[in-house]
Amino acid sequence: MTTGVDVLIIGAGAAGMMCAIEAAKRGRSVVLIDHANKAGKKILMSGGGRCNFTNLDVQPAHFLSHNPHFARSALSRYSQWDFIAKVNLHGIEYHEKDLGQLFCDHSAKDIQQMLLSELAQEGVDLLLETSVLSVAKLEDRFAISTTAGVFSAASCVVACGGLSIPTLGASDFGFKLAQQFGHTLLSHRASLVPFTWNTKDKPLWSALSGLATRARVRALEGTQFELDLLITHRGLSGPAMLQISNYWQEGEALTIDWLPSMDVAQQLAADRHEQGKKQFKSWLSALLPARLAELFCQQWPHQKTLAELSKADVLYWSEQLNHWQFVPGGTEGYRTAEVTLGGVDTHDISSKTMVSKLVPGLYFIGEVLDVTGWLGGYNFQWAWSSAWAAGQDC
Repeated sequence: MTTGVDVLIIGAGAAGMMCAIEAAKRGRSVVLIDHANKAGKKILMSGGGRCNFTNLDVQPAHFLSHNPHFARSALSRYSQWDFIAKVNLHGIEYHEKDLGQLFCDHSAKDIQQMLLSELAQEGVDLLLETSVLSVAKLEDRFAISTTAGVFSAASCVVACGGLSIPTLGASDFGFKLAQQFGHTLLSHRASLVPFTWNTKDKPLWSALSGLATRARVRALEGTQFELDLLITHRGLSGPAMLQISNYWQEGEALTIDWLPSMDVAQQLAADRHEQGKKQFKSWLSALLPARLAELFCQQWPHQKTLAELSKADVLYWSEQLNHWQFVPGGTEGYRTAEVTLGGVDTHDISSKTMVSKLVPGLYFIGEVLDVTGWLGGYNFQWAWSSAWAAGQDC
């Protein structure tokens, strides 16, 4: 027996739930399917359980894509202010952290429950623990075979995300489905992800596990971020490293400025005159976390006062502290990545409605597309915006 519906959405994450709500508001009959036992699992674990649901400063420049202008339309038609209005309507309390990031005061469950309540209010049929077996296009409708039966749908929305965090059920299903219908899948990799040590640095640096400090990190192509950095036994993490992972290419070096507010060469030149008798080790220990300063000094066996530093010494320390070169061994991969960078090529997707230009009635939204935001609520906003755009049309 085949069940006929207007819209079938594959994936009950942030984008899928949002799209289902918007389509149902238009009077469309909507079935929302997910193989997980809960809807919005990624919402629940995001932001340390508080869900960084958007950012006050959302701009197209905060998103990466091979089609750099693609995200503009959706982000402008359903902005962060629109989603904040929804959150306010539901009485959810939230606060701003650094750089415009908005988090729930209490729990990420507030966002999940908000969406679930709207799904119920709009009459969306939510089918959990239901897997999609096949999708075919038959004339002007889609035949979607699932473990809950066969559905015939006028519109099929692919909202099943990318490969990040497979323990939450992530898979390449959306990518394979796009390819099945003739869409190009661009190269993709784990991103917003911690880096791992190379074999040279690991013995020394892993001993500093747990140390956090402010640093400026720059990729080879010039993008840089000044944020907190965390040293772990596996490698380098923290917001600075997660942000720069969007721009890093395998095998490239990252430049880390451990004293971003100071030109070390200039400061040493000034302090040699005013504090010439001070031991360099003491000087450095006053500027960096003690264990970090100790590690640097261990690699430089000289016991010198500031006055005794040569030009070569000053150049050495300028390079070590303002321009430290780090070649990651790699990243921690999809296991801990917040997003998948790359995905379905957006050149064959309508930027206004998210519908395929190749297959009428087929939509792609959220992380499955080649649109990746910065850390800080941008990827959730892309989920809301792209889902809203599709929901007005599907």
